[in-house]
Amino acid sequence: MDAKKLIAVVVVVFLGFWMLQDPTGLADTAKSAGGEGWSVTEKVFTGVIDFVGAL
Repeated sequence: MDAKKLIAVVVVVFLGFWMLQDPTGLADTAKSAGGEGWSVTEKVFTGVIDFVGAL
């Protein structure tokens, strides 16, 4: 089995186990990760817009 496939299977099993054991914790973590991801995306695009505007 390829290492990438093995890692993907381990991650899926871990997330499935987490979802069954603590669904609220998983939901809270996903919500905060999504919010932080959106914040980083906004900062990147703002930086690109400022850079292009400065040219």
